[in-house]
Amino acid sequence: MDNATQPPSLPAQQPPQRYGCLTAWLIFMLIANAATAIVTPLSIAGMRQAGLQPSAIGIGVIVVCAIANIAFAIALFRWQRWGFYGFIATSAIALITNLSLGVGIGPSLFALIGIALLYWVLNMGGTNKAWPHLK
Repeated sequence: MDNATQPPSLPAQQPPQRYGCLTAWLIFMLIANAATAIVTPLSIAGMRQAGLQPSAIGIGVIVVCAIANIAFAIALFRWQRWGFYGFIATSAIALITNLSLGVGIGPSLFALIGIALLYWVLNMGGTNKAWPHLK
């Protein structure tokens, strides 16, 4: 084959490097949300013994939020900024749902710490800072 007729190939664009803290946090979020989606429906009896009033709708909302968070973590692995905004949305929904289920304000607000930590790990790492690379 004649190489003179082929256009020069462009160099392949390398994906940005993801530093270890972000990778570890995203893996933790995948595992924690998968566990939440599985364990929450199985813990209804324990919730009732603890004095909470879990409803099928409330439990369903928490499970759907956890499954959505898995998709959002995968989006962040793929450098998609909408994954971060999805975490914000599900955290707000989970906060309201937890309060309606009878979970106290302290434990309900604790979930918002996860958003702050995610924002922090997306913005740390010096030259490997992830936030500017998100699309």
